[in-house]
Amino acid sequence: MTPPAPRLPEFPWDTLADQAARARRHEGGLVDLSVGTPVDPVPAVVREALASVADQPGYPATHGTPALREATVAALARRFGVTGLAADAVLPTIGSKELVAWLPTLLGVRPGQVVAIPELAYPTYEVGARLVGAEVVRLAVGEAPPEGTALVWLNSPSNPTGRVLSRDALVAAVEAARRVGAVVASDECYLSLGWEVEPVSVLHPSVSGGRLDGLLAVHSLSKSSNLAGYRAGFVTGDPSLVAGLLHVRKHAGMIVPRPVQAAMTAALADDEHVAAQKALYAARRDRLRPALEAAGFKVDHSEAGLYLWTTRGEDAWETVGWFAERGILVAPGTFYGPGGGQHVRVALTASDERVAAAVERLR
Repeated sequence: MTPPAPRLPEFPWDTLADQAARARRHEGGLVDLSVGTPVDPVPAVVREALASVADQPGYPATHGTPALREATVAALARRFGVTGLAADAVLPTIGSKELVAWLPTLLGVRPGQVVAIPELAYPTYEVGARLVGAEVVRLAVGEAPPEGTALVWLNSPSNPTGRVLSRDALVAAVEAARRVGAVVASDECYLSLGWEVEPVSVLHPSVSGGRLDGLLAVHSLSKSSNLAGYRAGFVTGDPSLVAGLLHVRKHAGMIVPRPVQAAMTAALADDEHVAAQKALYAARRDRLRPALEAAGFKVDHSEAGLYLWTTRGEDAWETVGWFAERGILVAPGTFYGPGGGQHVRVALTASDERVAAAVERLR
């Protein structure tokens, strides 16, 4: 038996260690714009909900509490216009990354089948495919998946590019996947962070055509509610697919802790903190983007999401070194696919003070 580790690439962030050390040597300290990790406080309403069930000793439900599932359905309708979902078709997950990594396994994707991912993509899509021995195909926007494709990943707004797929592009992608019998998994972790355009969920009736068959939407509360440390996410969509995922996860013990379920319920019921957090990211974006452009960088896409996708036409690692010399750590575009060889990803997730330091250094 071959263990999975040899089938996996080196963990991308480990390869950034030397540049991180270089950036830390800056006399003003490190400005870390490489990882999209929250730096702002967890909302009080969420912390209070977490503590409120700290005395409950029993096992939590893999399917989540009814209150959590109902709050999820209501939030998706209120925030994104997603209708027609049943509460039973909501499944909480231990953050979104674990679901992304294990979804091909949970769906029963077999070795030799194809998992299609975006041309530039979150690396864990590929990792999940490799864990089951599937073939990985990278698709440009508008490119149809080949025969034999079992799973198609969509990501709008995109990590890393911040690109938003139009409603027509999403419709075309869903139709193309259905033609080859593939499940569509739409990673919608950044759906609430539209800047220049408003992103649309794959579950919106104007995209799904009122049919949820073969469609899954993956959400995380890490960005919108600062819950990265809580590991809080969910998947919803096709009731039969969600039921199958639930069945396997019950056997595997893949359960969101009860206090986190309560925290998620509170976060999904409250829109004020989501709007406040979005405003913080908008202000940081409004400072970083012109500073990058004034320093000679071109910002591509980036019309939504948590990142600025930027280039000055040179090798990505050379650009990473340029930033590190100024005490700023960014992520090379090569982490996300061969097409990212001349870009870097700049995260908006730093404190106002650190963003101000980055702006000053970029001058």
